[in-house]
Amino acid sequence: MAGVTMAAGCGVSQALSAGASHEGLRRIAPAFGTVVVPIPSRCKVSRRVKVEAIAEPIAKSTVRTIEECEADVVAGNAPAAPPVPAKPKAPEGTPRISPLVMPARPRRNRRSAALRAAFQETTVSPANFILPLFVHEGEQNAPIGAMPGCQRLGWRHGLIDEVYKARDVGVNNVVLFPKVPDALKSSTGDEAYNPDGLVPRCIRLLKDKFPDLVIYTDVALDPYSSDGHDGIVREDGVIMNDETVHQLCKQAVAQAQAGADVVSPSDMMDGRVGAIRNALDLAGYHDVSIMAYTAKYASAFYGPFREALDSNPRFGDKKTYQMNPANYREALIETRLDEAEGADILMVKPAMPYLDVIRLLRDNTALPISAYQVSGEYSMIKAAAAAGMLDEKKAVLESLLSIRRAGADVILTYFAIPAAQWLCAERI
Repeated sequence: MAGVTMAAGCGVSQALSAGASHEGLRRIAPAFGTVVVPIPSRCKVSRRVKVEAIAEPIAKSTVRTIEECEADVVAGNAPAAPPVPAKPKAPEGTPRISPLVMPARPRRNRRSAALRAAFQETTVSPANFILPLFVHEGEQNAPIGAMPGCQRLGWRHGLIDEVYKARDVGVNNVVLFPKVPDALKSSTGDEAYNPDGLVPRCIRLLKDKFPDLVIYTDVALDPYSSDGHDGIVREDGVIMNDETVHQLCKQAVAQAQAGADVVSPSDMMDGRVGAIRNALDLAGYHDVSIMAYTAKYASAFYGPFREALDSNPRFGDKKTYQMNPANYREALIETRLDEAEGADILMVKPAMPYLDVIRLLRDNTALPISAYQVSGEYSMIKAAAAAGMLDEKKAVLESLLSIRRAGADVILTYFAIPAAQWLCAERI
């Protein structure tokens, strides 16, 4: 006689509520002898006992074949199925009307979670994120006041720990931004191409620890400039274009030599992408990619970043080289130039205030598009969430989805680690 293994103190009705029907027990008992039934959590279990099956097993000779069952159906003797569910009742007071005549009802494709997931046009995953990392010469991490949750990382242990966290949730792309000691800054930014400078040391350290980590670097003079500008400043305040490009080429080669996978000129000097590509190729770094800051606007949303790197301009602003926020078509000029000069990836910065520009680039180039969810965007969400004005998780994921929907392939975001954690949790 087949048996059913159950917890002591649990009746047959409890076993059935745990997932086994009378018919199910009859059918599976002969095949398996003893049937293990899931035990409801409310049952107090101290030991396991065997009880008799609730009915005699069905003899094998009485089991109907597929052909016999099909013959019954053909003869009009189909087995009974559950009844058609009753139509849900509308609340009291709902008006009685004739249904609208319309062939298309888009809500049909939204009526269940499974349908919504099946027809979702845009997705976000940790593979789409590039994590910006602020590094400094110290041993300890230092919090950044204007960016809650972000820190200047000690270039040894803090940096390694943060990359471990990122990789644990599937983020394997990082970009480095250095806080350079004031004593090493100069008007020509020579520290930018020091082979033993902070960024080259960080690259070598990370590549030694994580050989498959994709490392992006920033190519610009502002962290290294005593003037806080992205280029060399003439005595009349003019930013010198070609002389700056010369320095940027040396900086890019030094970063490539240290092991950078992608160099990212963010300076907005004319002609720098072509010059850097030529310099990298002449130095033998043909496989190092260029992510050009193609449409980088003179935005008010960079403030917290400049605090993090202590890189505010000593005078004036950056409007003679960064783009005018009022301009849309001008982004196409920069796109065509960067593409012709050898850029591998094109960037729009900032992201959310310029979603239309992301879409413009997406529609006019076959190259990958990146977008930078900048420090001001990050700090606004954090501040609003801290004040209880919005749900941080929902706001972050929606903002990232909107950037992807606009056309960005990858997103530089300070939310990379928590966003990846949330996305992973949703898929479990």
